[in-house]
Amino acid sequence: MLGYLQKVGRALMVPVATLPAAAILMGVGYWIDPDSWGAGNALAALLIKSGAAIIEHMSVLFAIGVAYGMSKDKDGAAALTGFVGFLVVTTLCSPAAVSMIQKIPLDQVPAAFGKIENQFVGILVGIISAEVYNRFSHVELPKALSFFSGRRLVPILVSFLMILVAFVLMYIWPVVFNGLVSFGESIQKLGSVGAGIYAFFNRLLIPVGLHHALNSVFWFDVAGINDIPKFLGGAQSIANGSGIPGITGRYQAGFFPIMMFGLPGAALAIYHCARPENRAKVGGIMLAAAFAAFFTGITEPLEFSFMFVAPVLYVIHALLTGLSVFIAASMHWIAGFGFSAGLVDMALSTRNPLAVHWWMLIPQGLVFFAIYYVVFRFTIQKFNLMTPGRELAADDETDGYDVNVDHSGSGESQTESLARRYIGAVGGSENLTNIDACITRLRLNVKDAAQVNDSVAKRLGASGIIRLNKQSVQIIVGTQAESIATAMKTVLTKGPVAAAATAPAAAQPAAPQPQAVLNSDKGVIATLVAPVSGEVVALDAVPDEAFASKAVGDGLAIKPTGKTVVAPIAGTIVKIFNTNHAFCLESENGVEIVVHMGLDTVALEGKGFSRLVEEGATVVAGQPVLEMDLDFLNANARSMISPVVVSNSDDFAGLNLLASGSVVAGETRLYEVKG
Repeated sequence: MLGYLQKVGRALMVPVATLPAAAILMGVGYWIDPDSWGAGNALAALLIKSGAAIIEHMSVLFAIGVAYGMSKDKDGAAALTGFVGFLVVTTLCSPAAVSMIQKIPLDQVPAAFGKIENQFVGILVGIISAEVYNRFSHVELPKALSFFSGRRLVPILVSFLMILVAFVLMYIWPVVFNGLVSFGESIQKLGSVGAGIYAFFNRLLIPVGLHHALNSVFWFDVAGINDIPKFLGGAQSIANGSGIPGITGRYQAGFFPIMMFGLPGAALAIYHCARPENRAKVGGIMLAAAFAAFFTGITEPLEFSFMFVAPVLYVIHALLTGLSVFIAASMHWIAGFGFSAGLVDMALSTRNPLAVHWWMLIPQGLVFFAIYYVVFRFTIQKFNLMTPGRELAADDETDGYDVNVDHSGSGESQTESLARRYIGAVGGSENLTNIDACITRLRLNVKDAAQVNDSVAKRLGASGIIRLNKQSVQIIVGTQAESIATAMKTVLTKGPVAAAATAPAAAQPAAPQPQAVLNSDKGVIATLVAPVSGEVVALDAVPDEAFASKAVGDGLAIKPTGKTVVAPIAGTIVKIFNTNHAFCLESENGVEIVVHMGLDTVALEGKGFSRLVEEGATVVAGQPVLEMDLDFLNANARSMISPVVVSNSDDFAGLNLLASGSVVAGETRLYEVKG
């Protein structure tokens, strides 16, 4: 369900992408003639009416855009199907048609049918049209009817299907519409508090890309809470501040202080908290991300820099966003935007007749700059959060994959070369099943999300990687996401692309500890040693379904008696969890190991564990990685049985289990991985 909703949210970006054009046209028109809204200036009237043409037909744009965006091959026939479906439904459910079909007087037709042309119906029609297109666009009819086969068949099918949809809507639409209105009114009755609650959840939904669906309720009048026309008669009182401006602009104005000032303050705090040797590198990243947030209102590159490495900061960010929107709504400081709350949209909003005391958002923003800086810096230092520049040294290795080298050797453009490397980072063309993008993220479908190499993707410039499930991955790459996605499709037409290989980093001096090396037997890929001293437990006896069922991978478990956890094989530490209870290690030849100390130990929030190496470090077998307070953990953890599994065991022929009874960390051979 989450994957499907994420797909809908991605499709919503197609019609939403037209809003900047409307915002610019109307903004410039209001700038020219702010008093009479085009009545006194022909050029202003031309621009305002042009922008209004987009805004007033957002419902049909949603039907077309969602149908196109959710279609499997992004063909124009899908867009046409959405348009046809919308025309049929809205015509049959218009007041006149309902009166005729149901044989009731026109004045007795429920008022809901006067609002049938709205974004909710547009989205519904778009989804249904896309599903029909994806299912029937390749159907072949008998030879006599072959002209209507394939894509030509879909609009015909949808036109008949929408008759049924319209019939159903004739009876349930009043209920649905009244429910939406009740929802809108309940939020509206909360006033400024409701605006703050909306803004809080707007930020929390960013990681899964579902904030677009939430925005449609509050920005596109789906629930009847932004009824601008009823305020136009009172525009003069709104402009001079003598009247109550009502609801209009309540759900947008407070974003300006966050986008333009608050997040740049967070970026400065992250920069100052970075290690001295890393500040030059972090400073460049933070400066670019902060400027993007300030100027354009695009915040994802900055938000994803701390969203997953320090989730507590992201919750604080969501709370502060809700507070900012609440304050702006309470004070009736109003400014709207067509794209995002950056400097460009603020400049366009200043001459909008409905903008009220918009300049007060600037001092509010300066206050939030200070709040973000102080709160972020204090939280990072107090809890030792691993924000950019604190977890890795500046000369961190590139995992054997030089992002500055064109690995294709084919003279491709820079974008295509980058796209080829992103394909390699997600497991190669064999693992990639679908490519799409929105404003700042690649939205990819893969066969196995575990094959996505986070470290390589981040070396290529990705701000973050999100695994929605085993087949859905999002990679945050910034505003060039659309061009990279297009280039990835172009690259795939040229032939298969191999997965990015993780080469060994520079060797480190080996301690006098045993190495887990390649077995001389060509059937054995690698041999692992015990990562901790203790008693061996069979994996199917682990009291955790995910490990016992081998969903996480195959291997063994150990009930520890020792306090030091070592690397079970030579390789690269690709991940250490913030709570230090587990780490992931990748060997030179691609064996991916997960060492998970205890069960549900993440709930201890790091207590009882301390890390001895950092992410990205190259380790040898037997090298200490974690230190445990075993007395504390035995007293407080649900269980200290610790699985040691090969997460990509399906890529190999199997495991040969070697250990039983007692094992010694760094010495006892645990199991072999067969090629």
